[in-house]
Amino acid sequence: MKRKYRNHSAAFKARVALEAAKEEKTTAELAQQFGVHSSQIAAWKKQLLAGATELFENPADKKRDKDVEIKDLHAKIGELVVERDFLSRGLKD
Repeated sequence: MKRKYRNHSAAFKARVALEAAKEEKTTAELAQQFGVHSSQIAAWKKQLLAGATELFENPADKKRDKDVEIKDLHAKIGELVVERDFLSRGLKD
């Protein structure tokens, strides 16, 4: 029989990951309580802890980083356009 995959909501994943991060119960106990595999709980906990730093980042720093990235991408696009135009002229001759 084919096993059906369950899609858990973000709220459910967060609740389970927070419980795991508290470390008041073992992952086996949490797995039994929430009906998910213990390795899945460990993965959600790891994802929660890895993404927690983003909550405290300054929004201005994020915007500044994006602006720099956009500027770099525009410069690269300009280079590629010049290169394409140069090569297309060579093919016409």
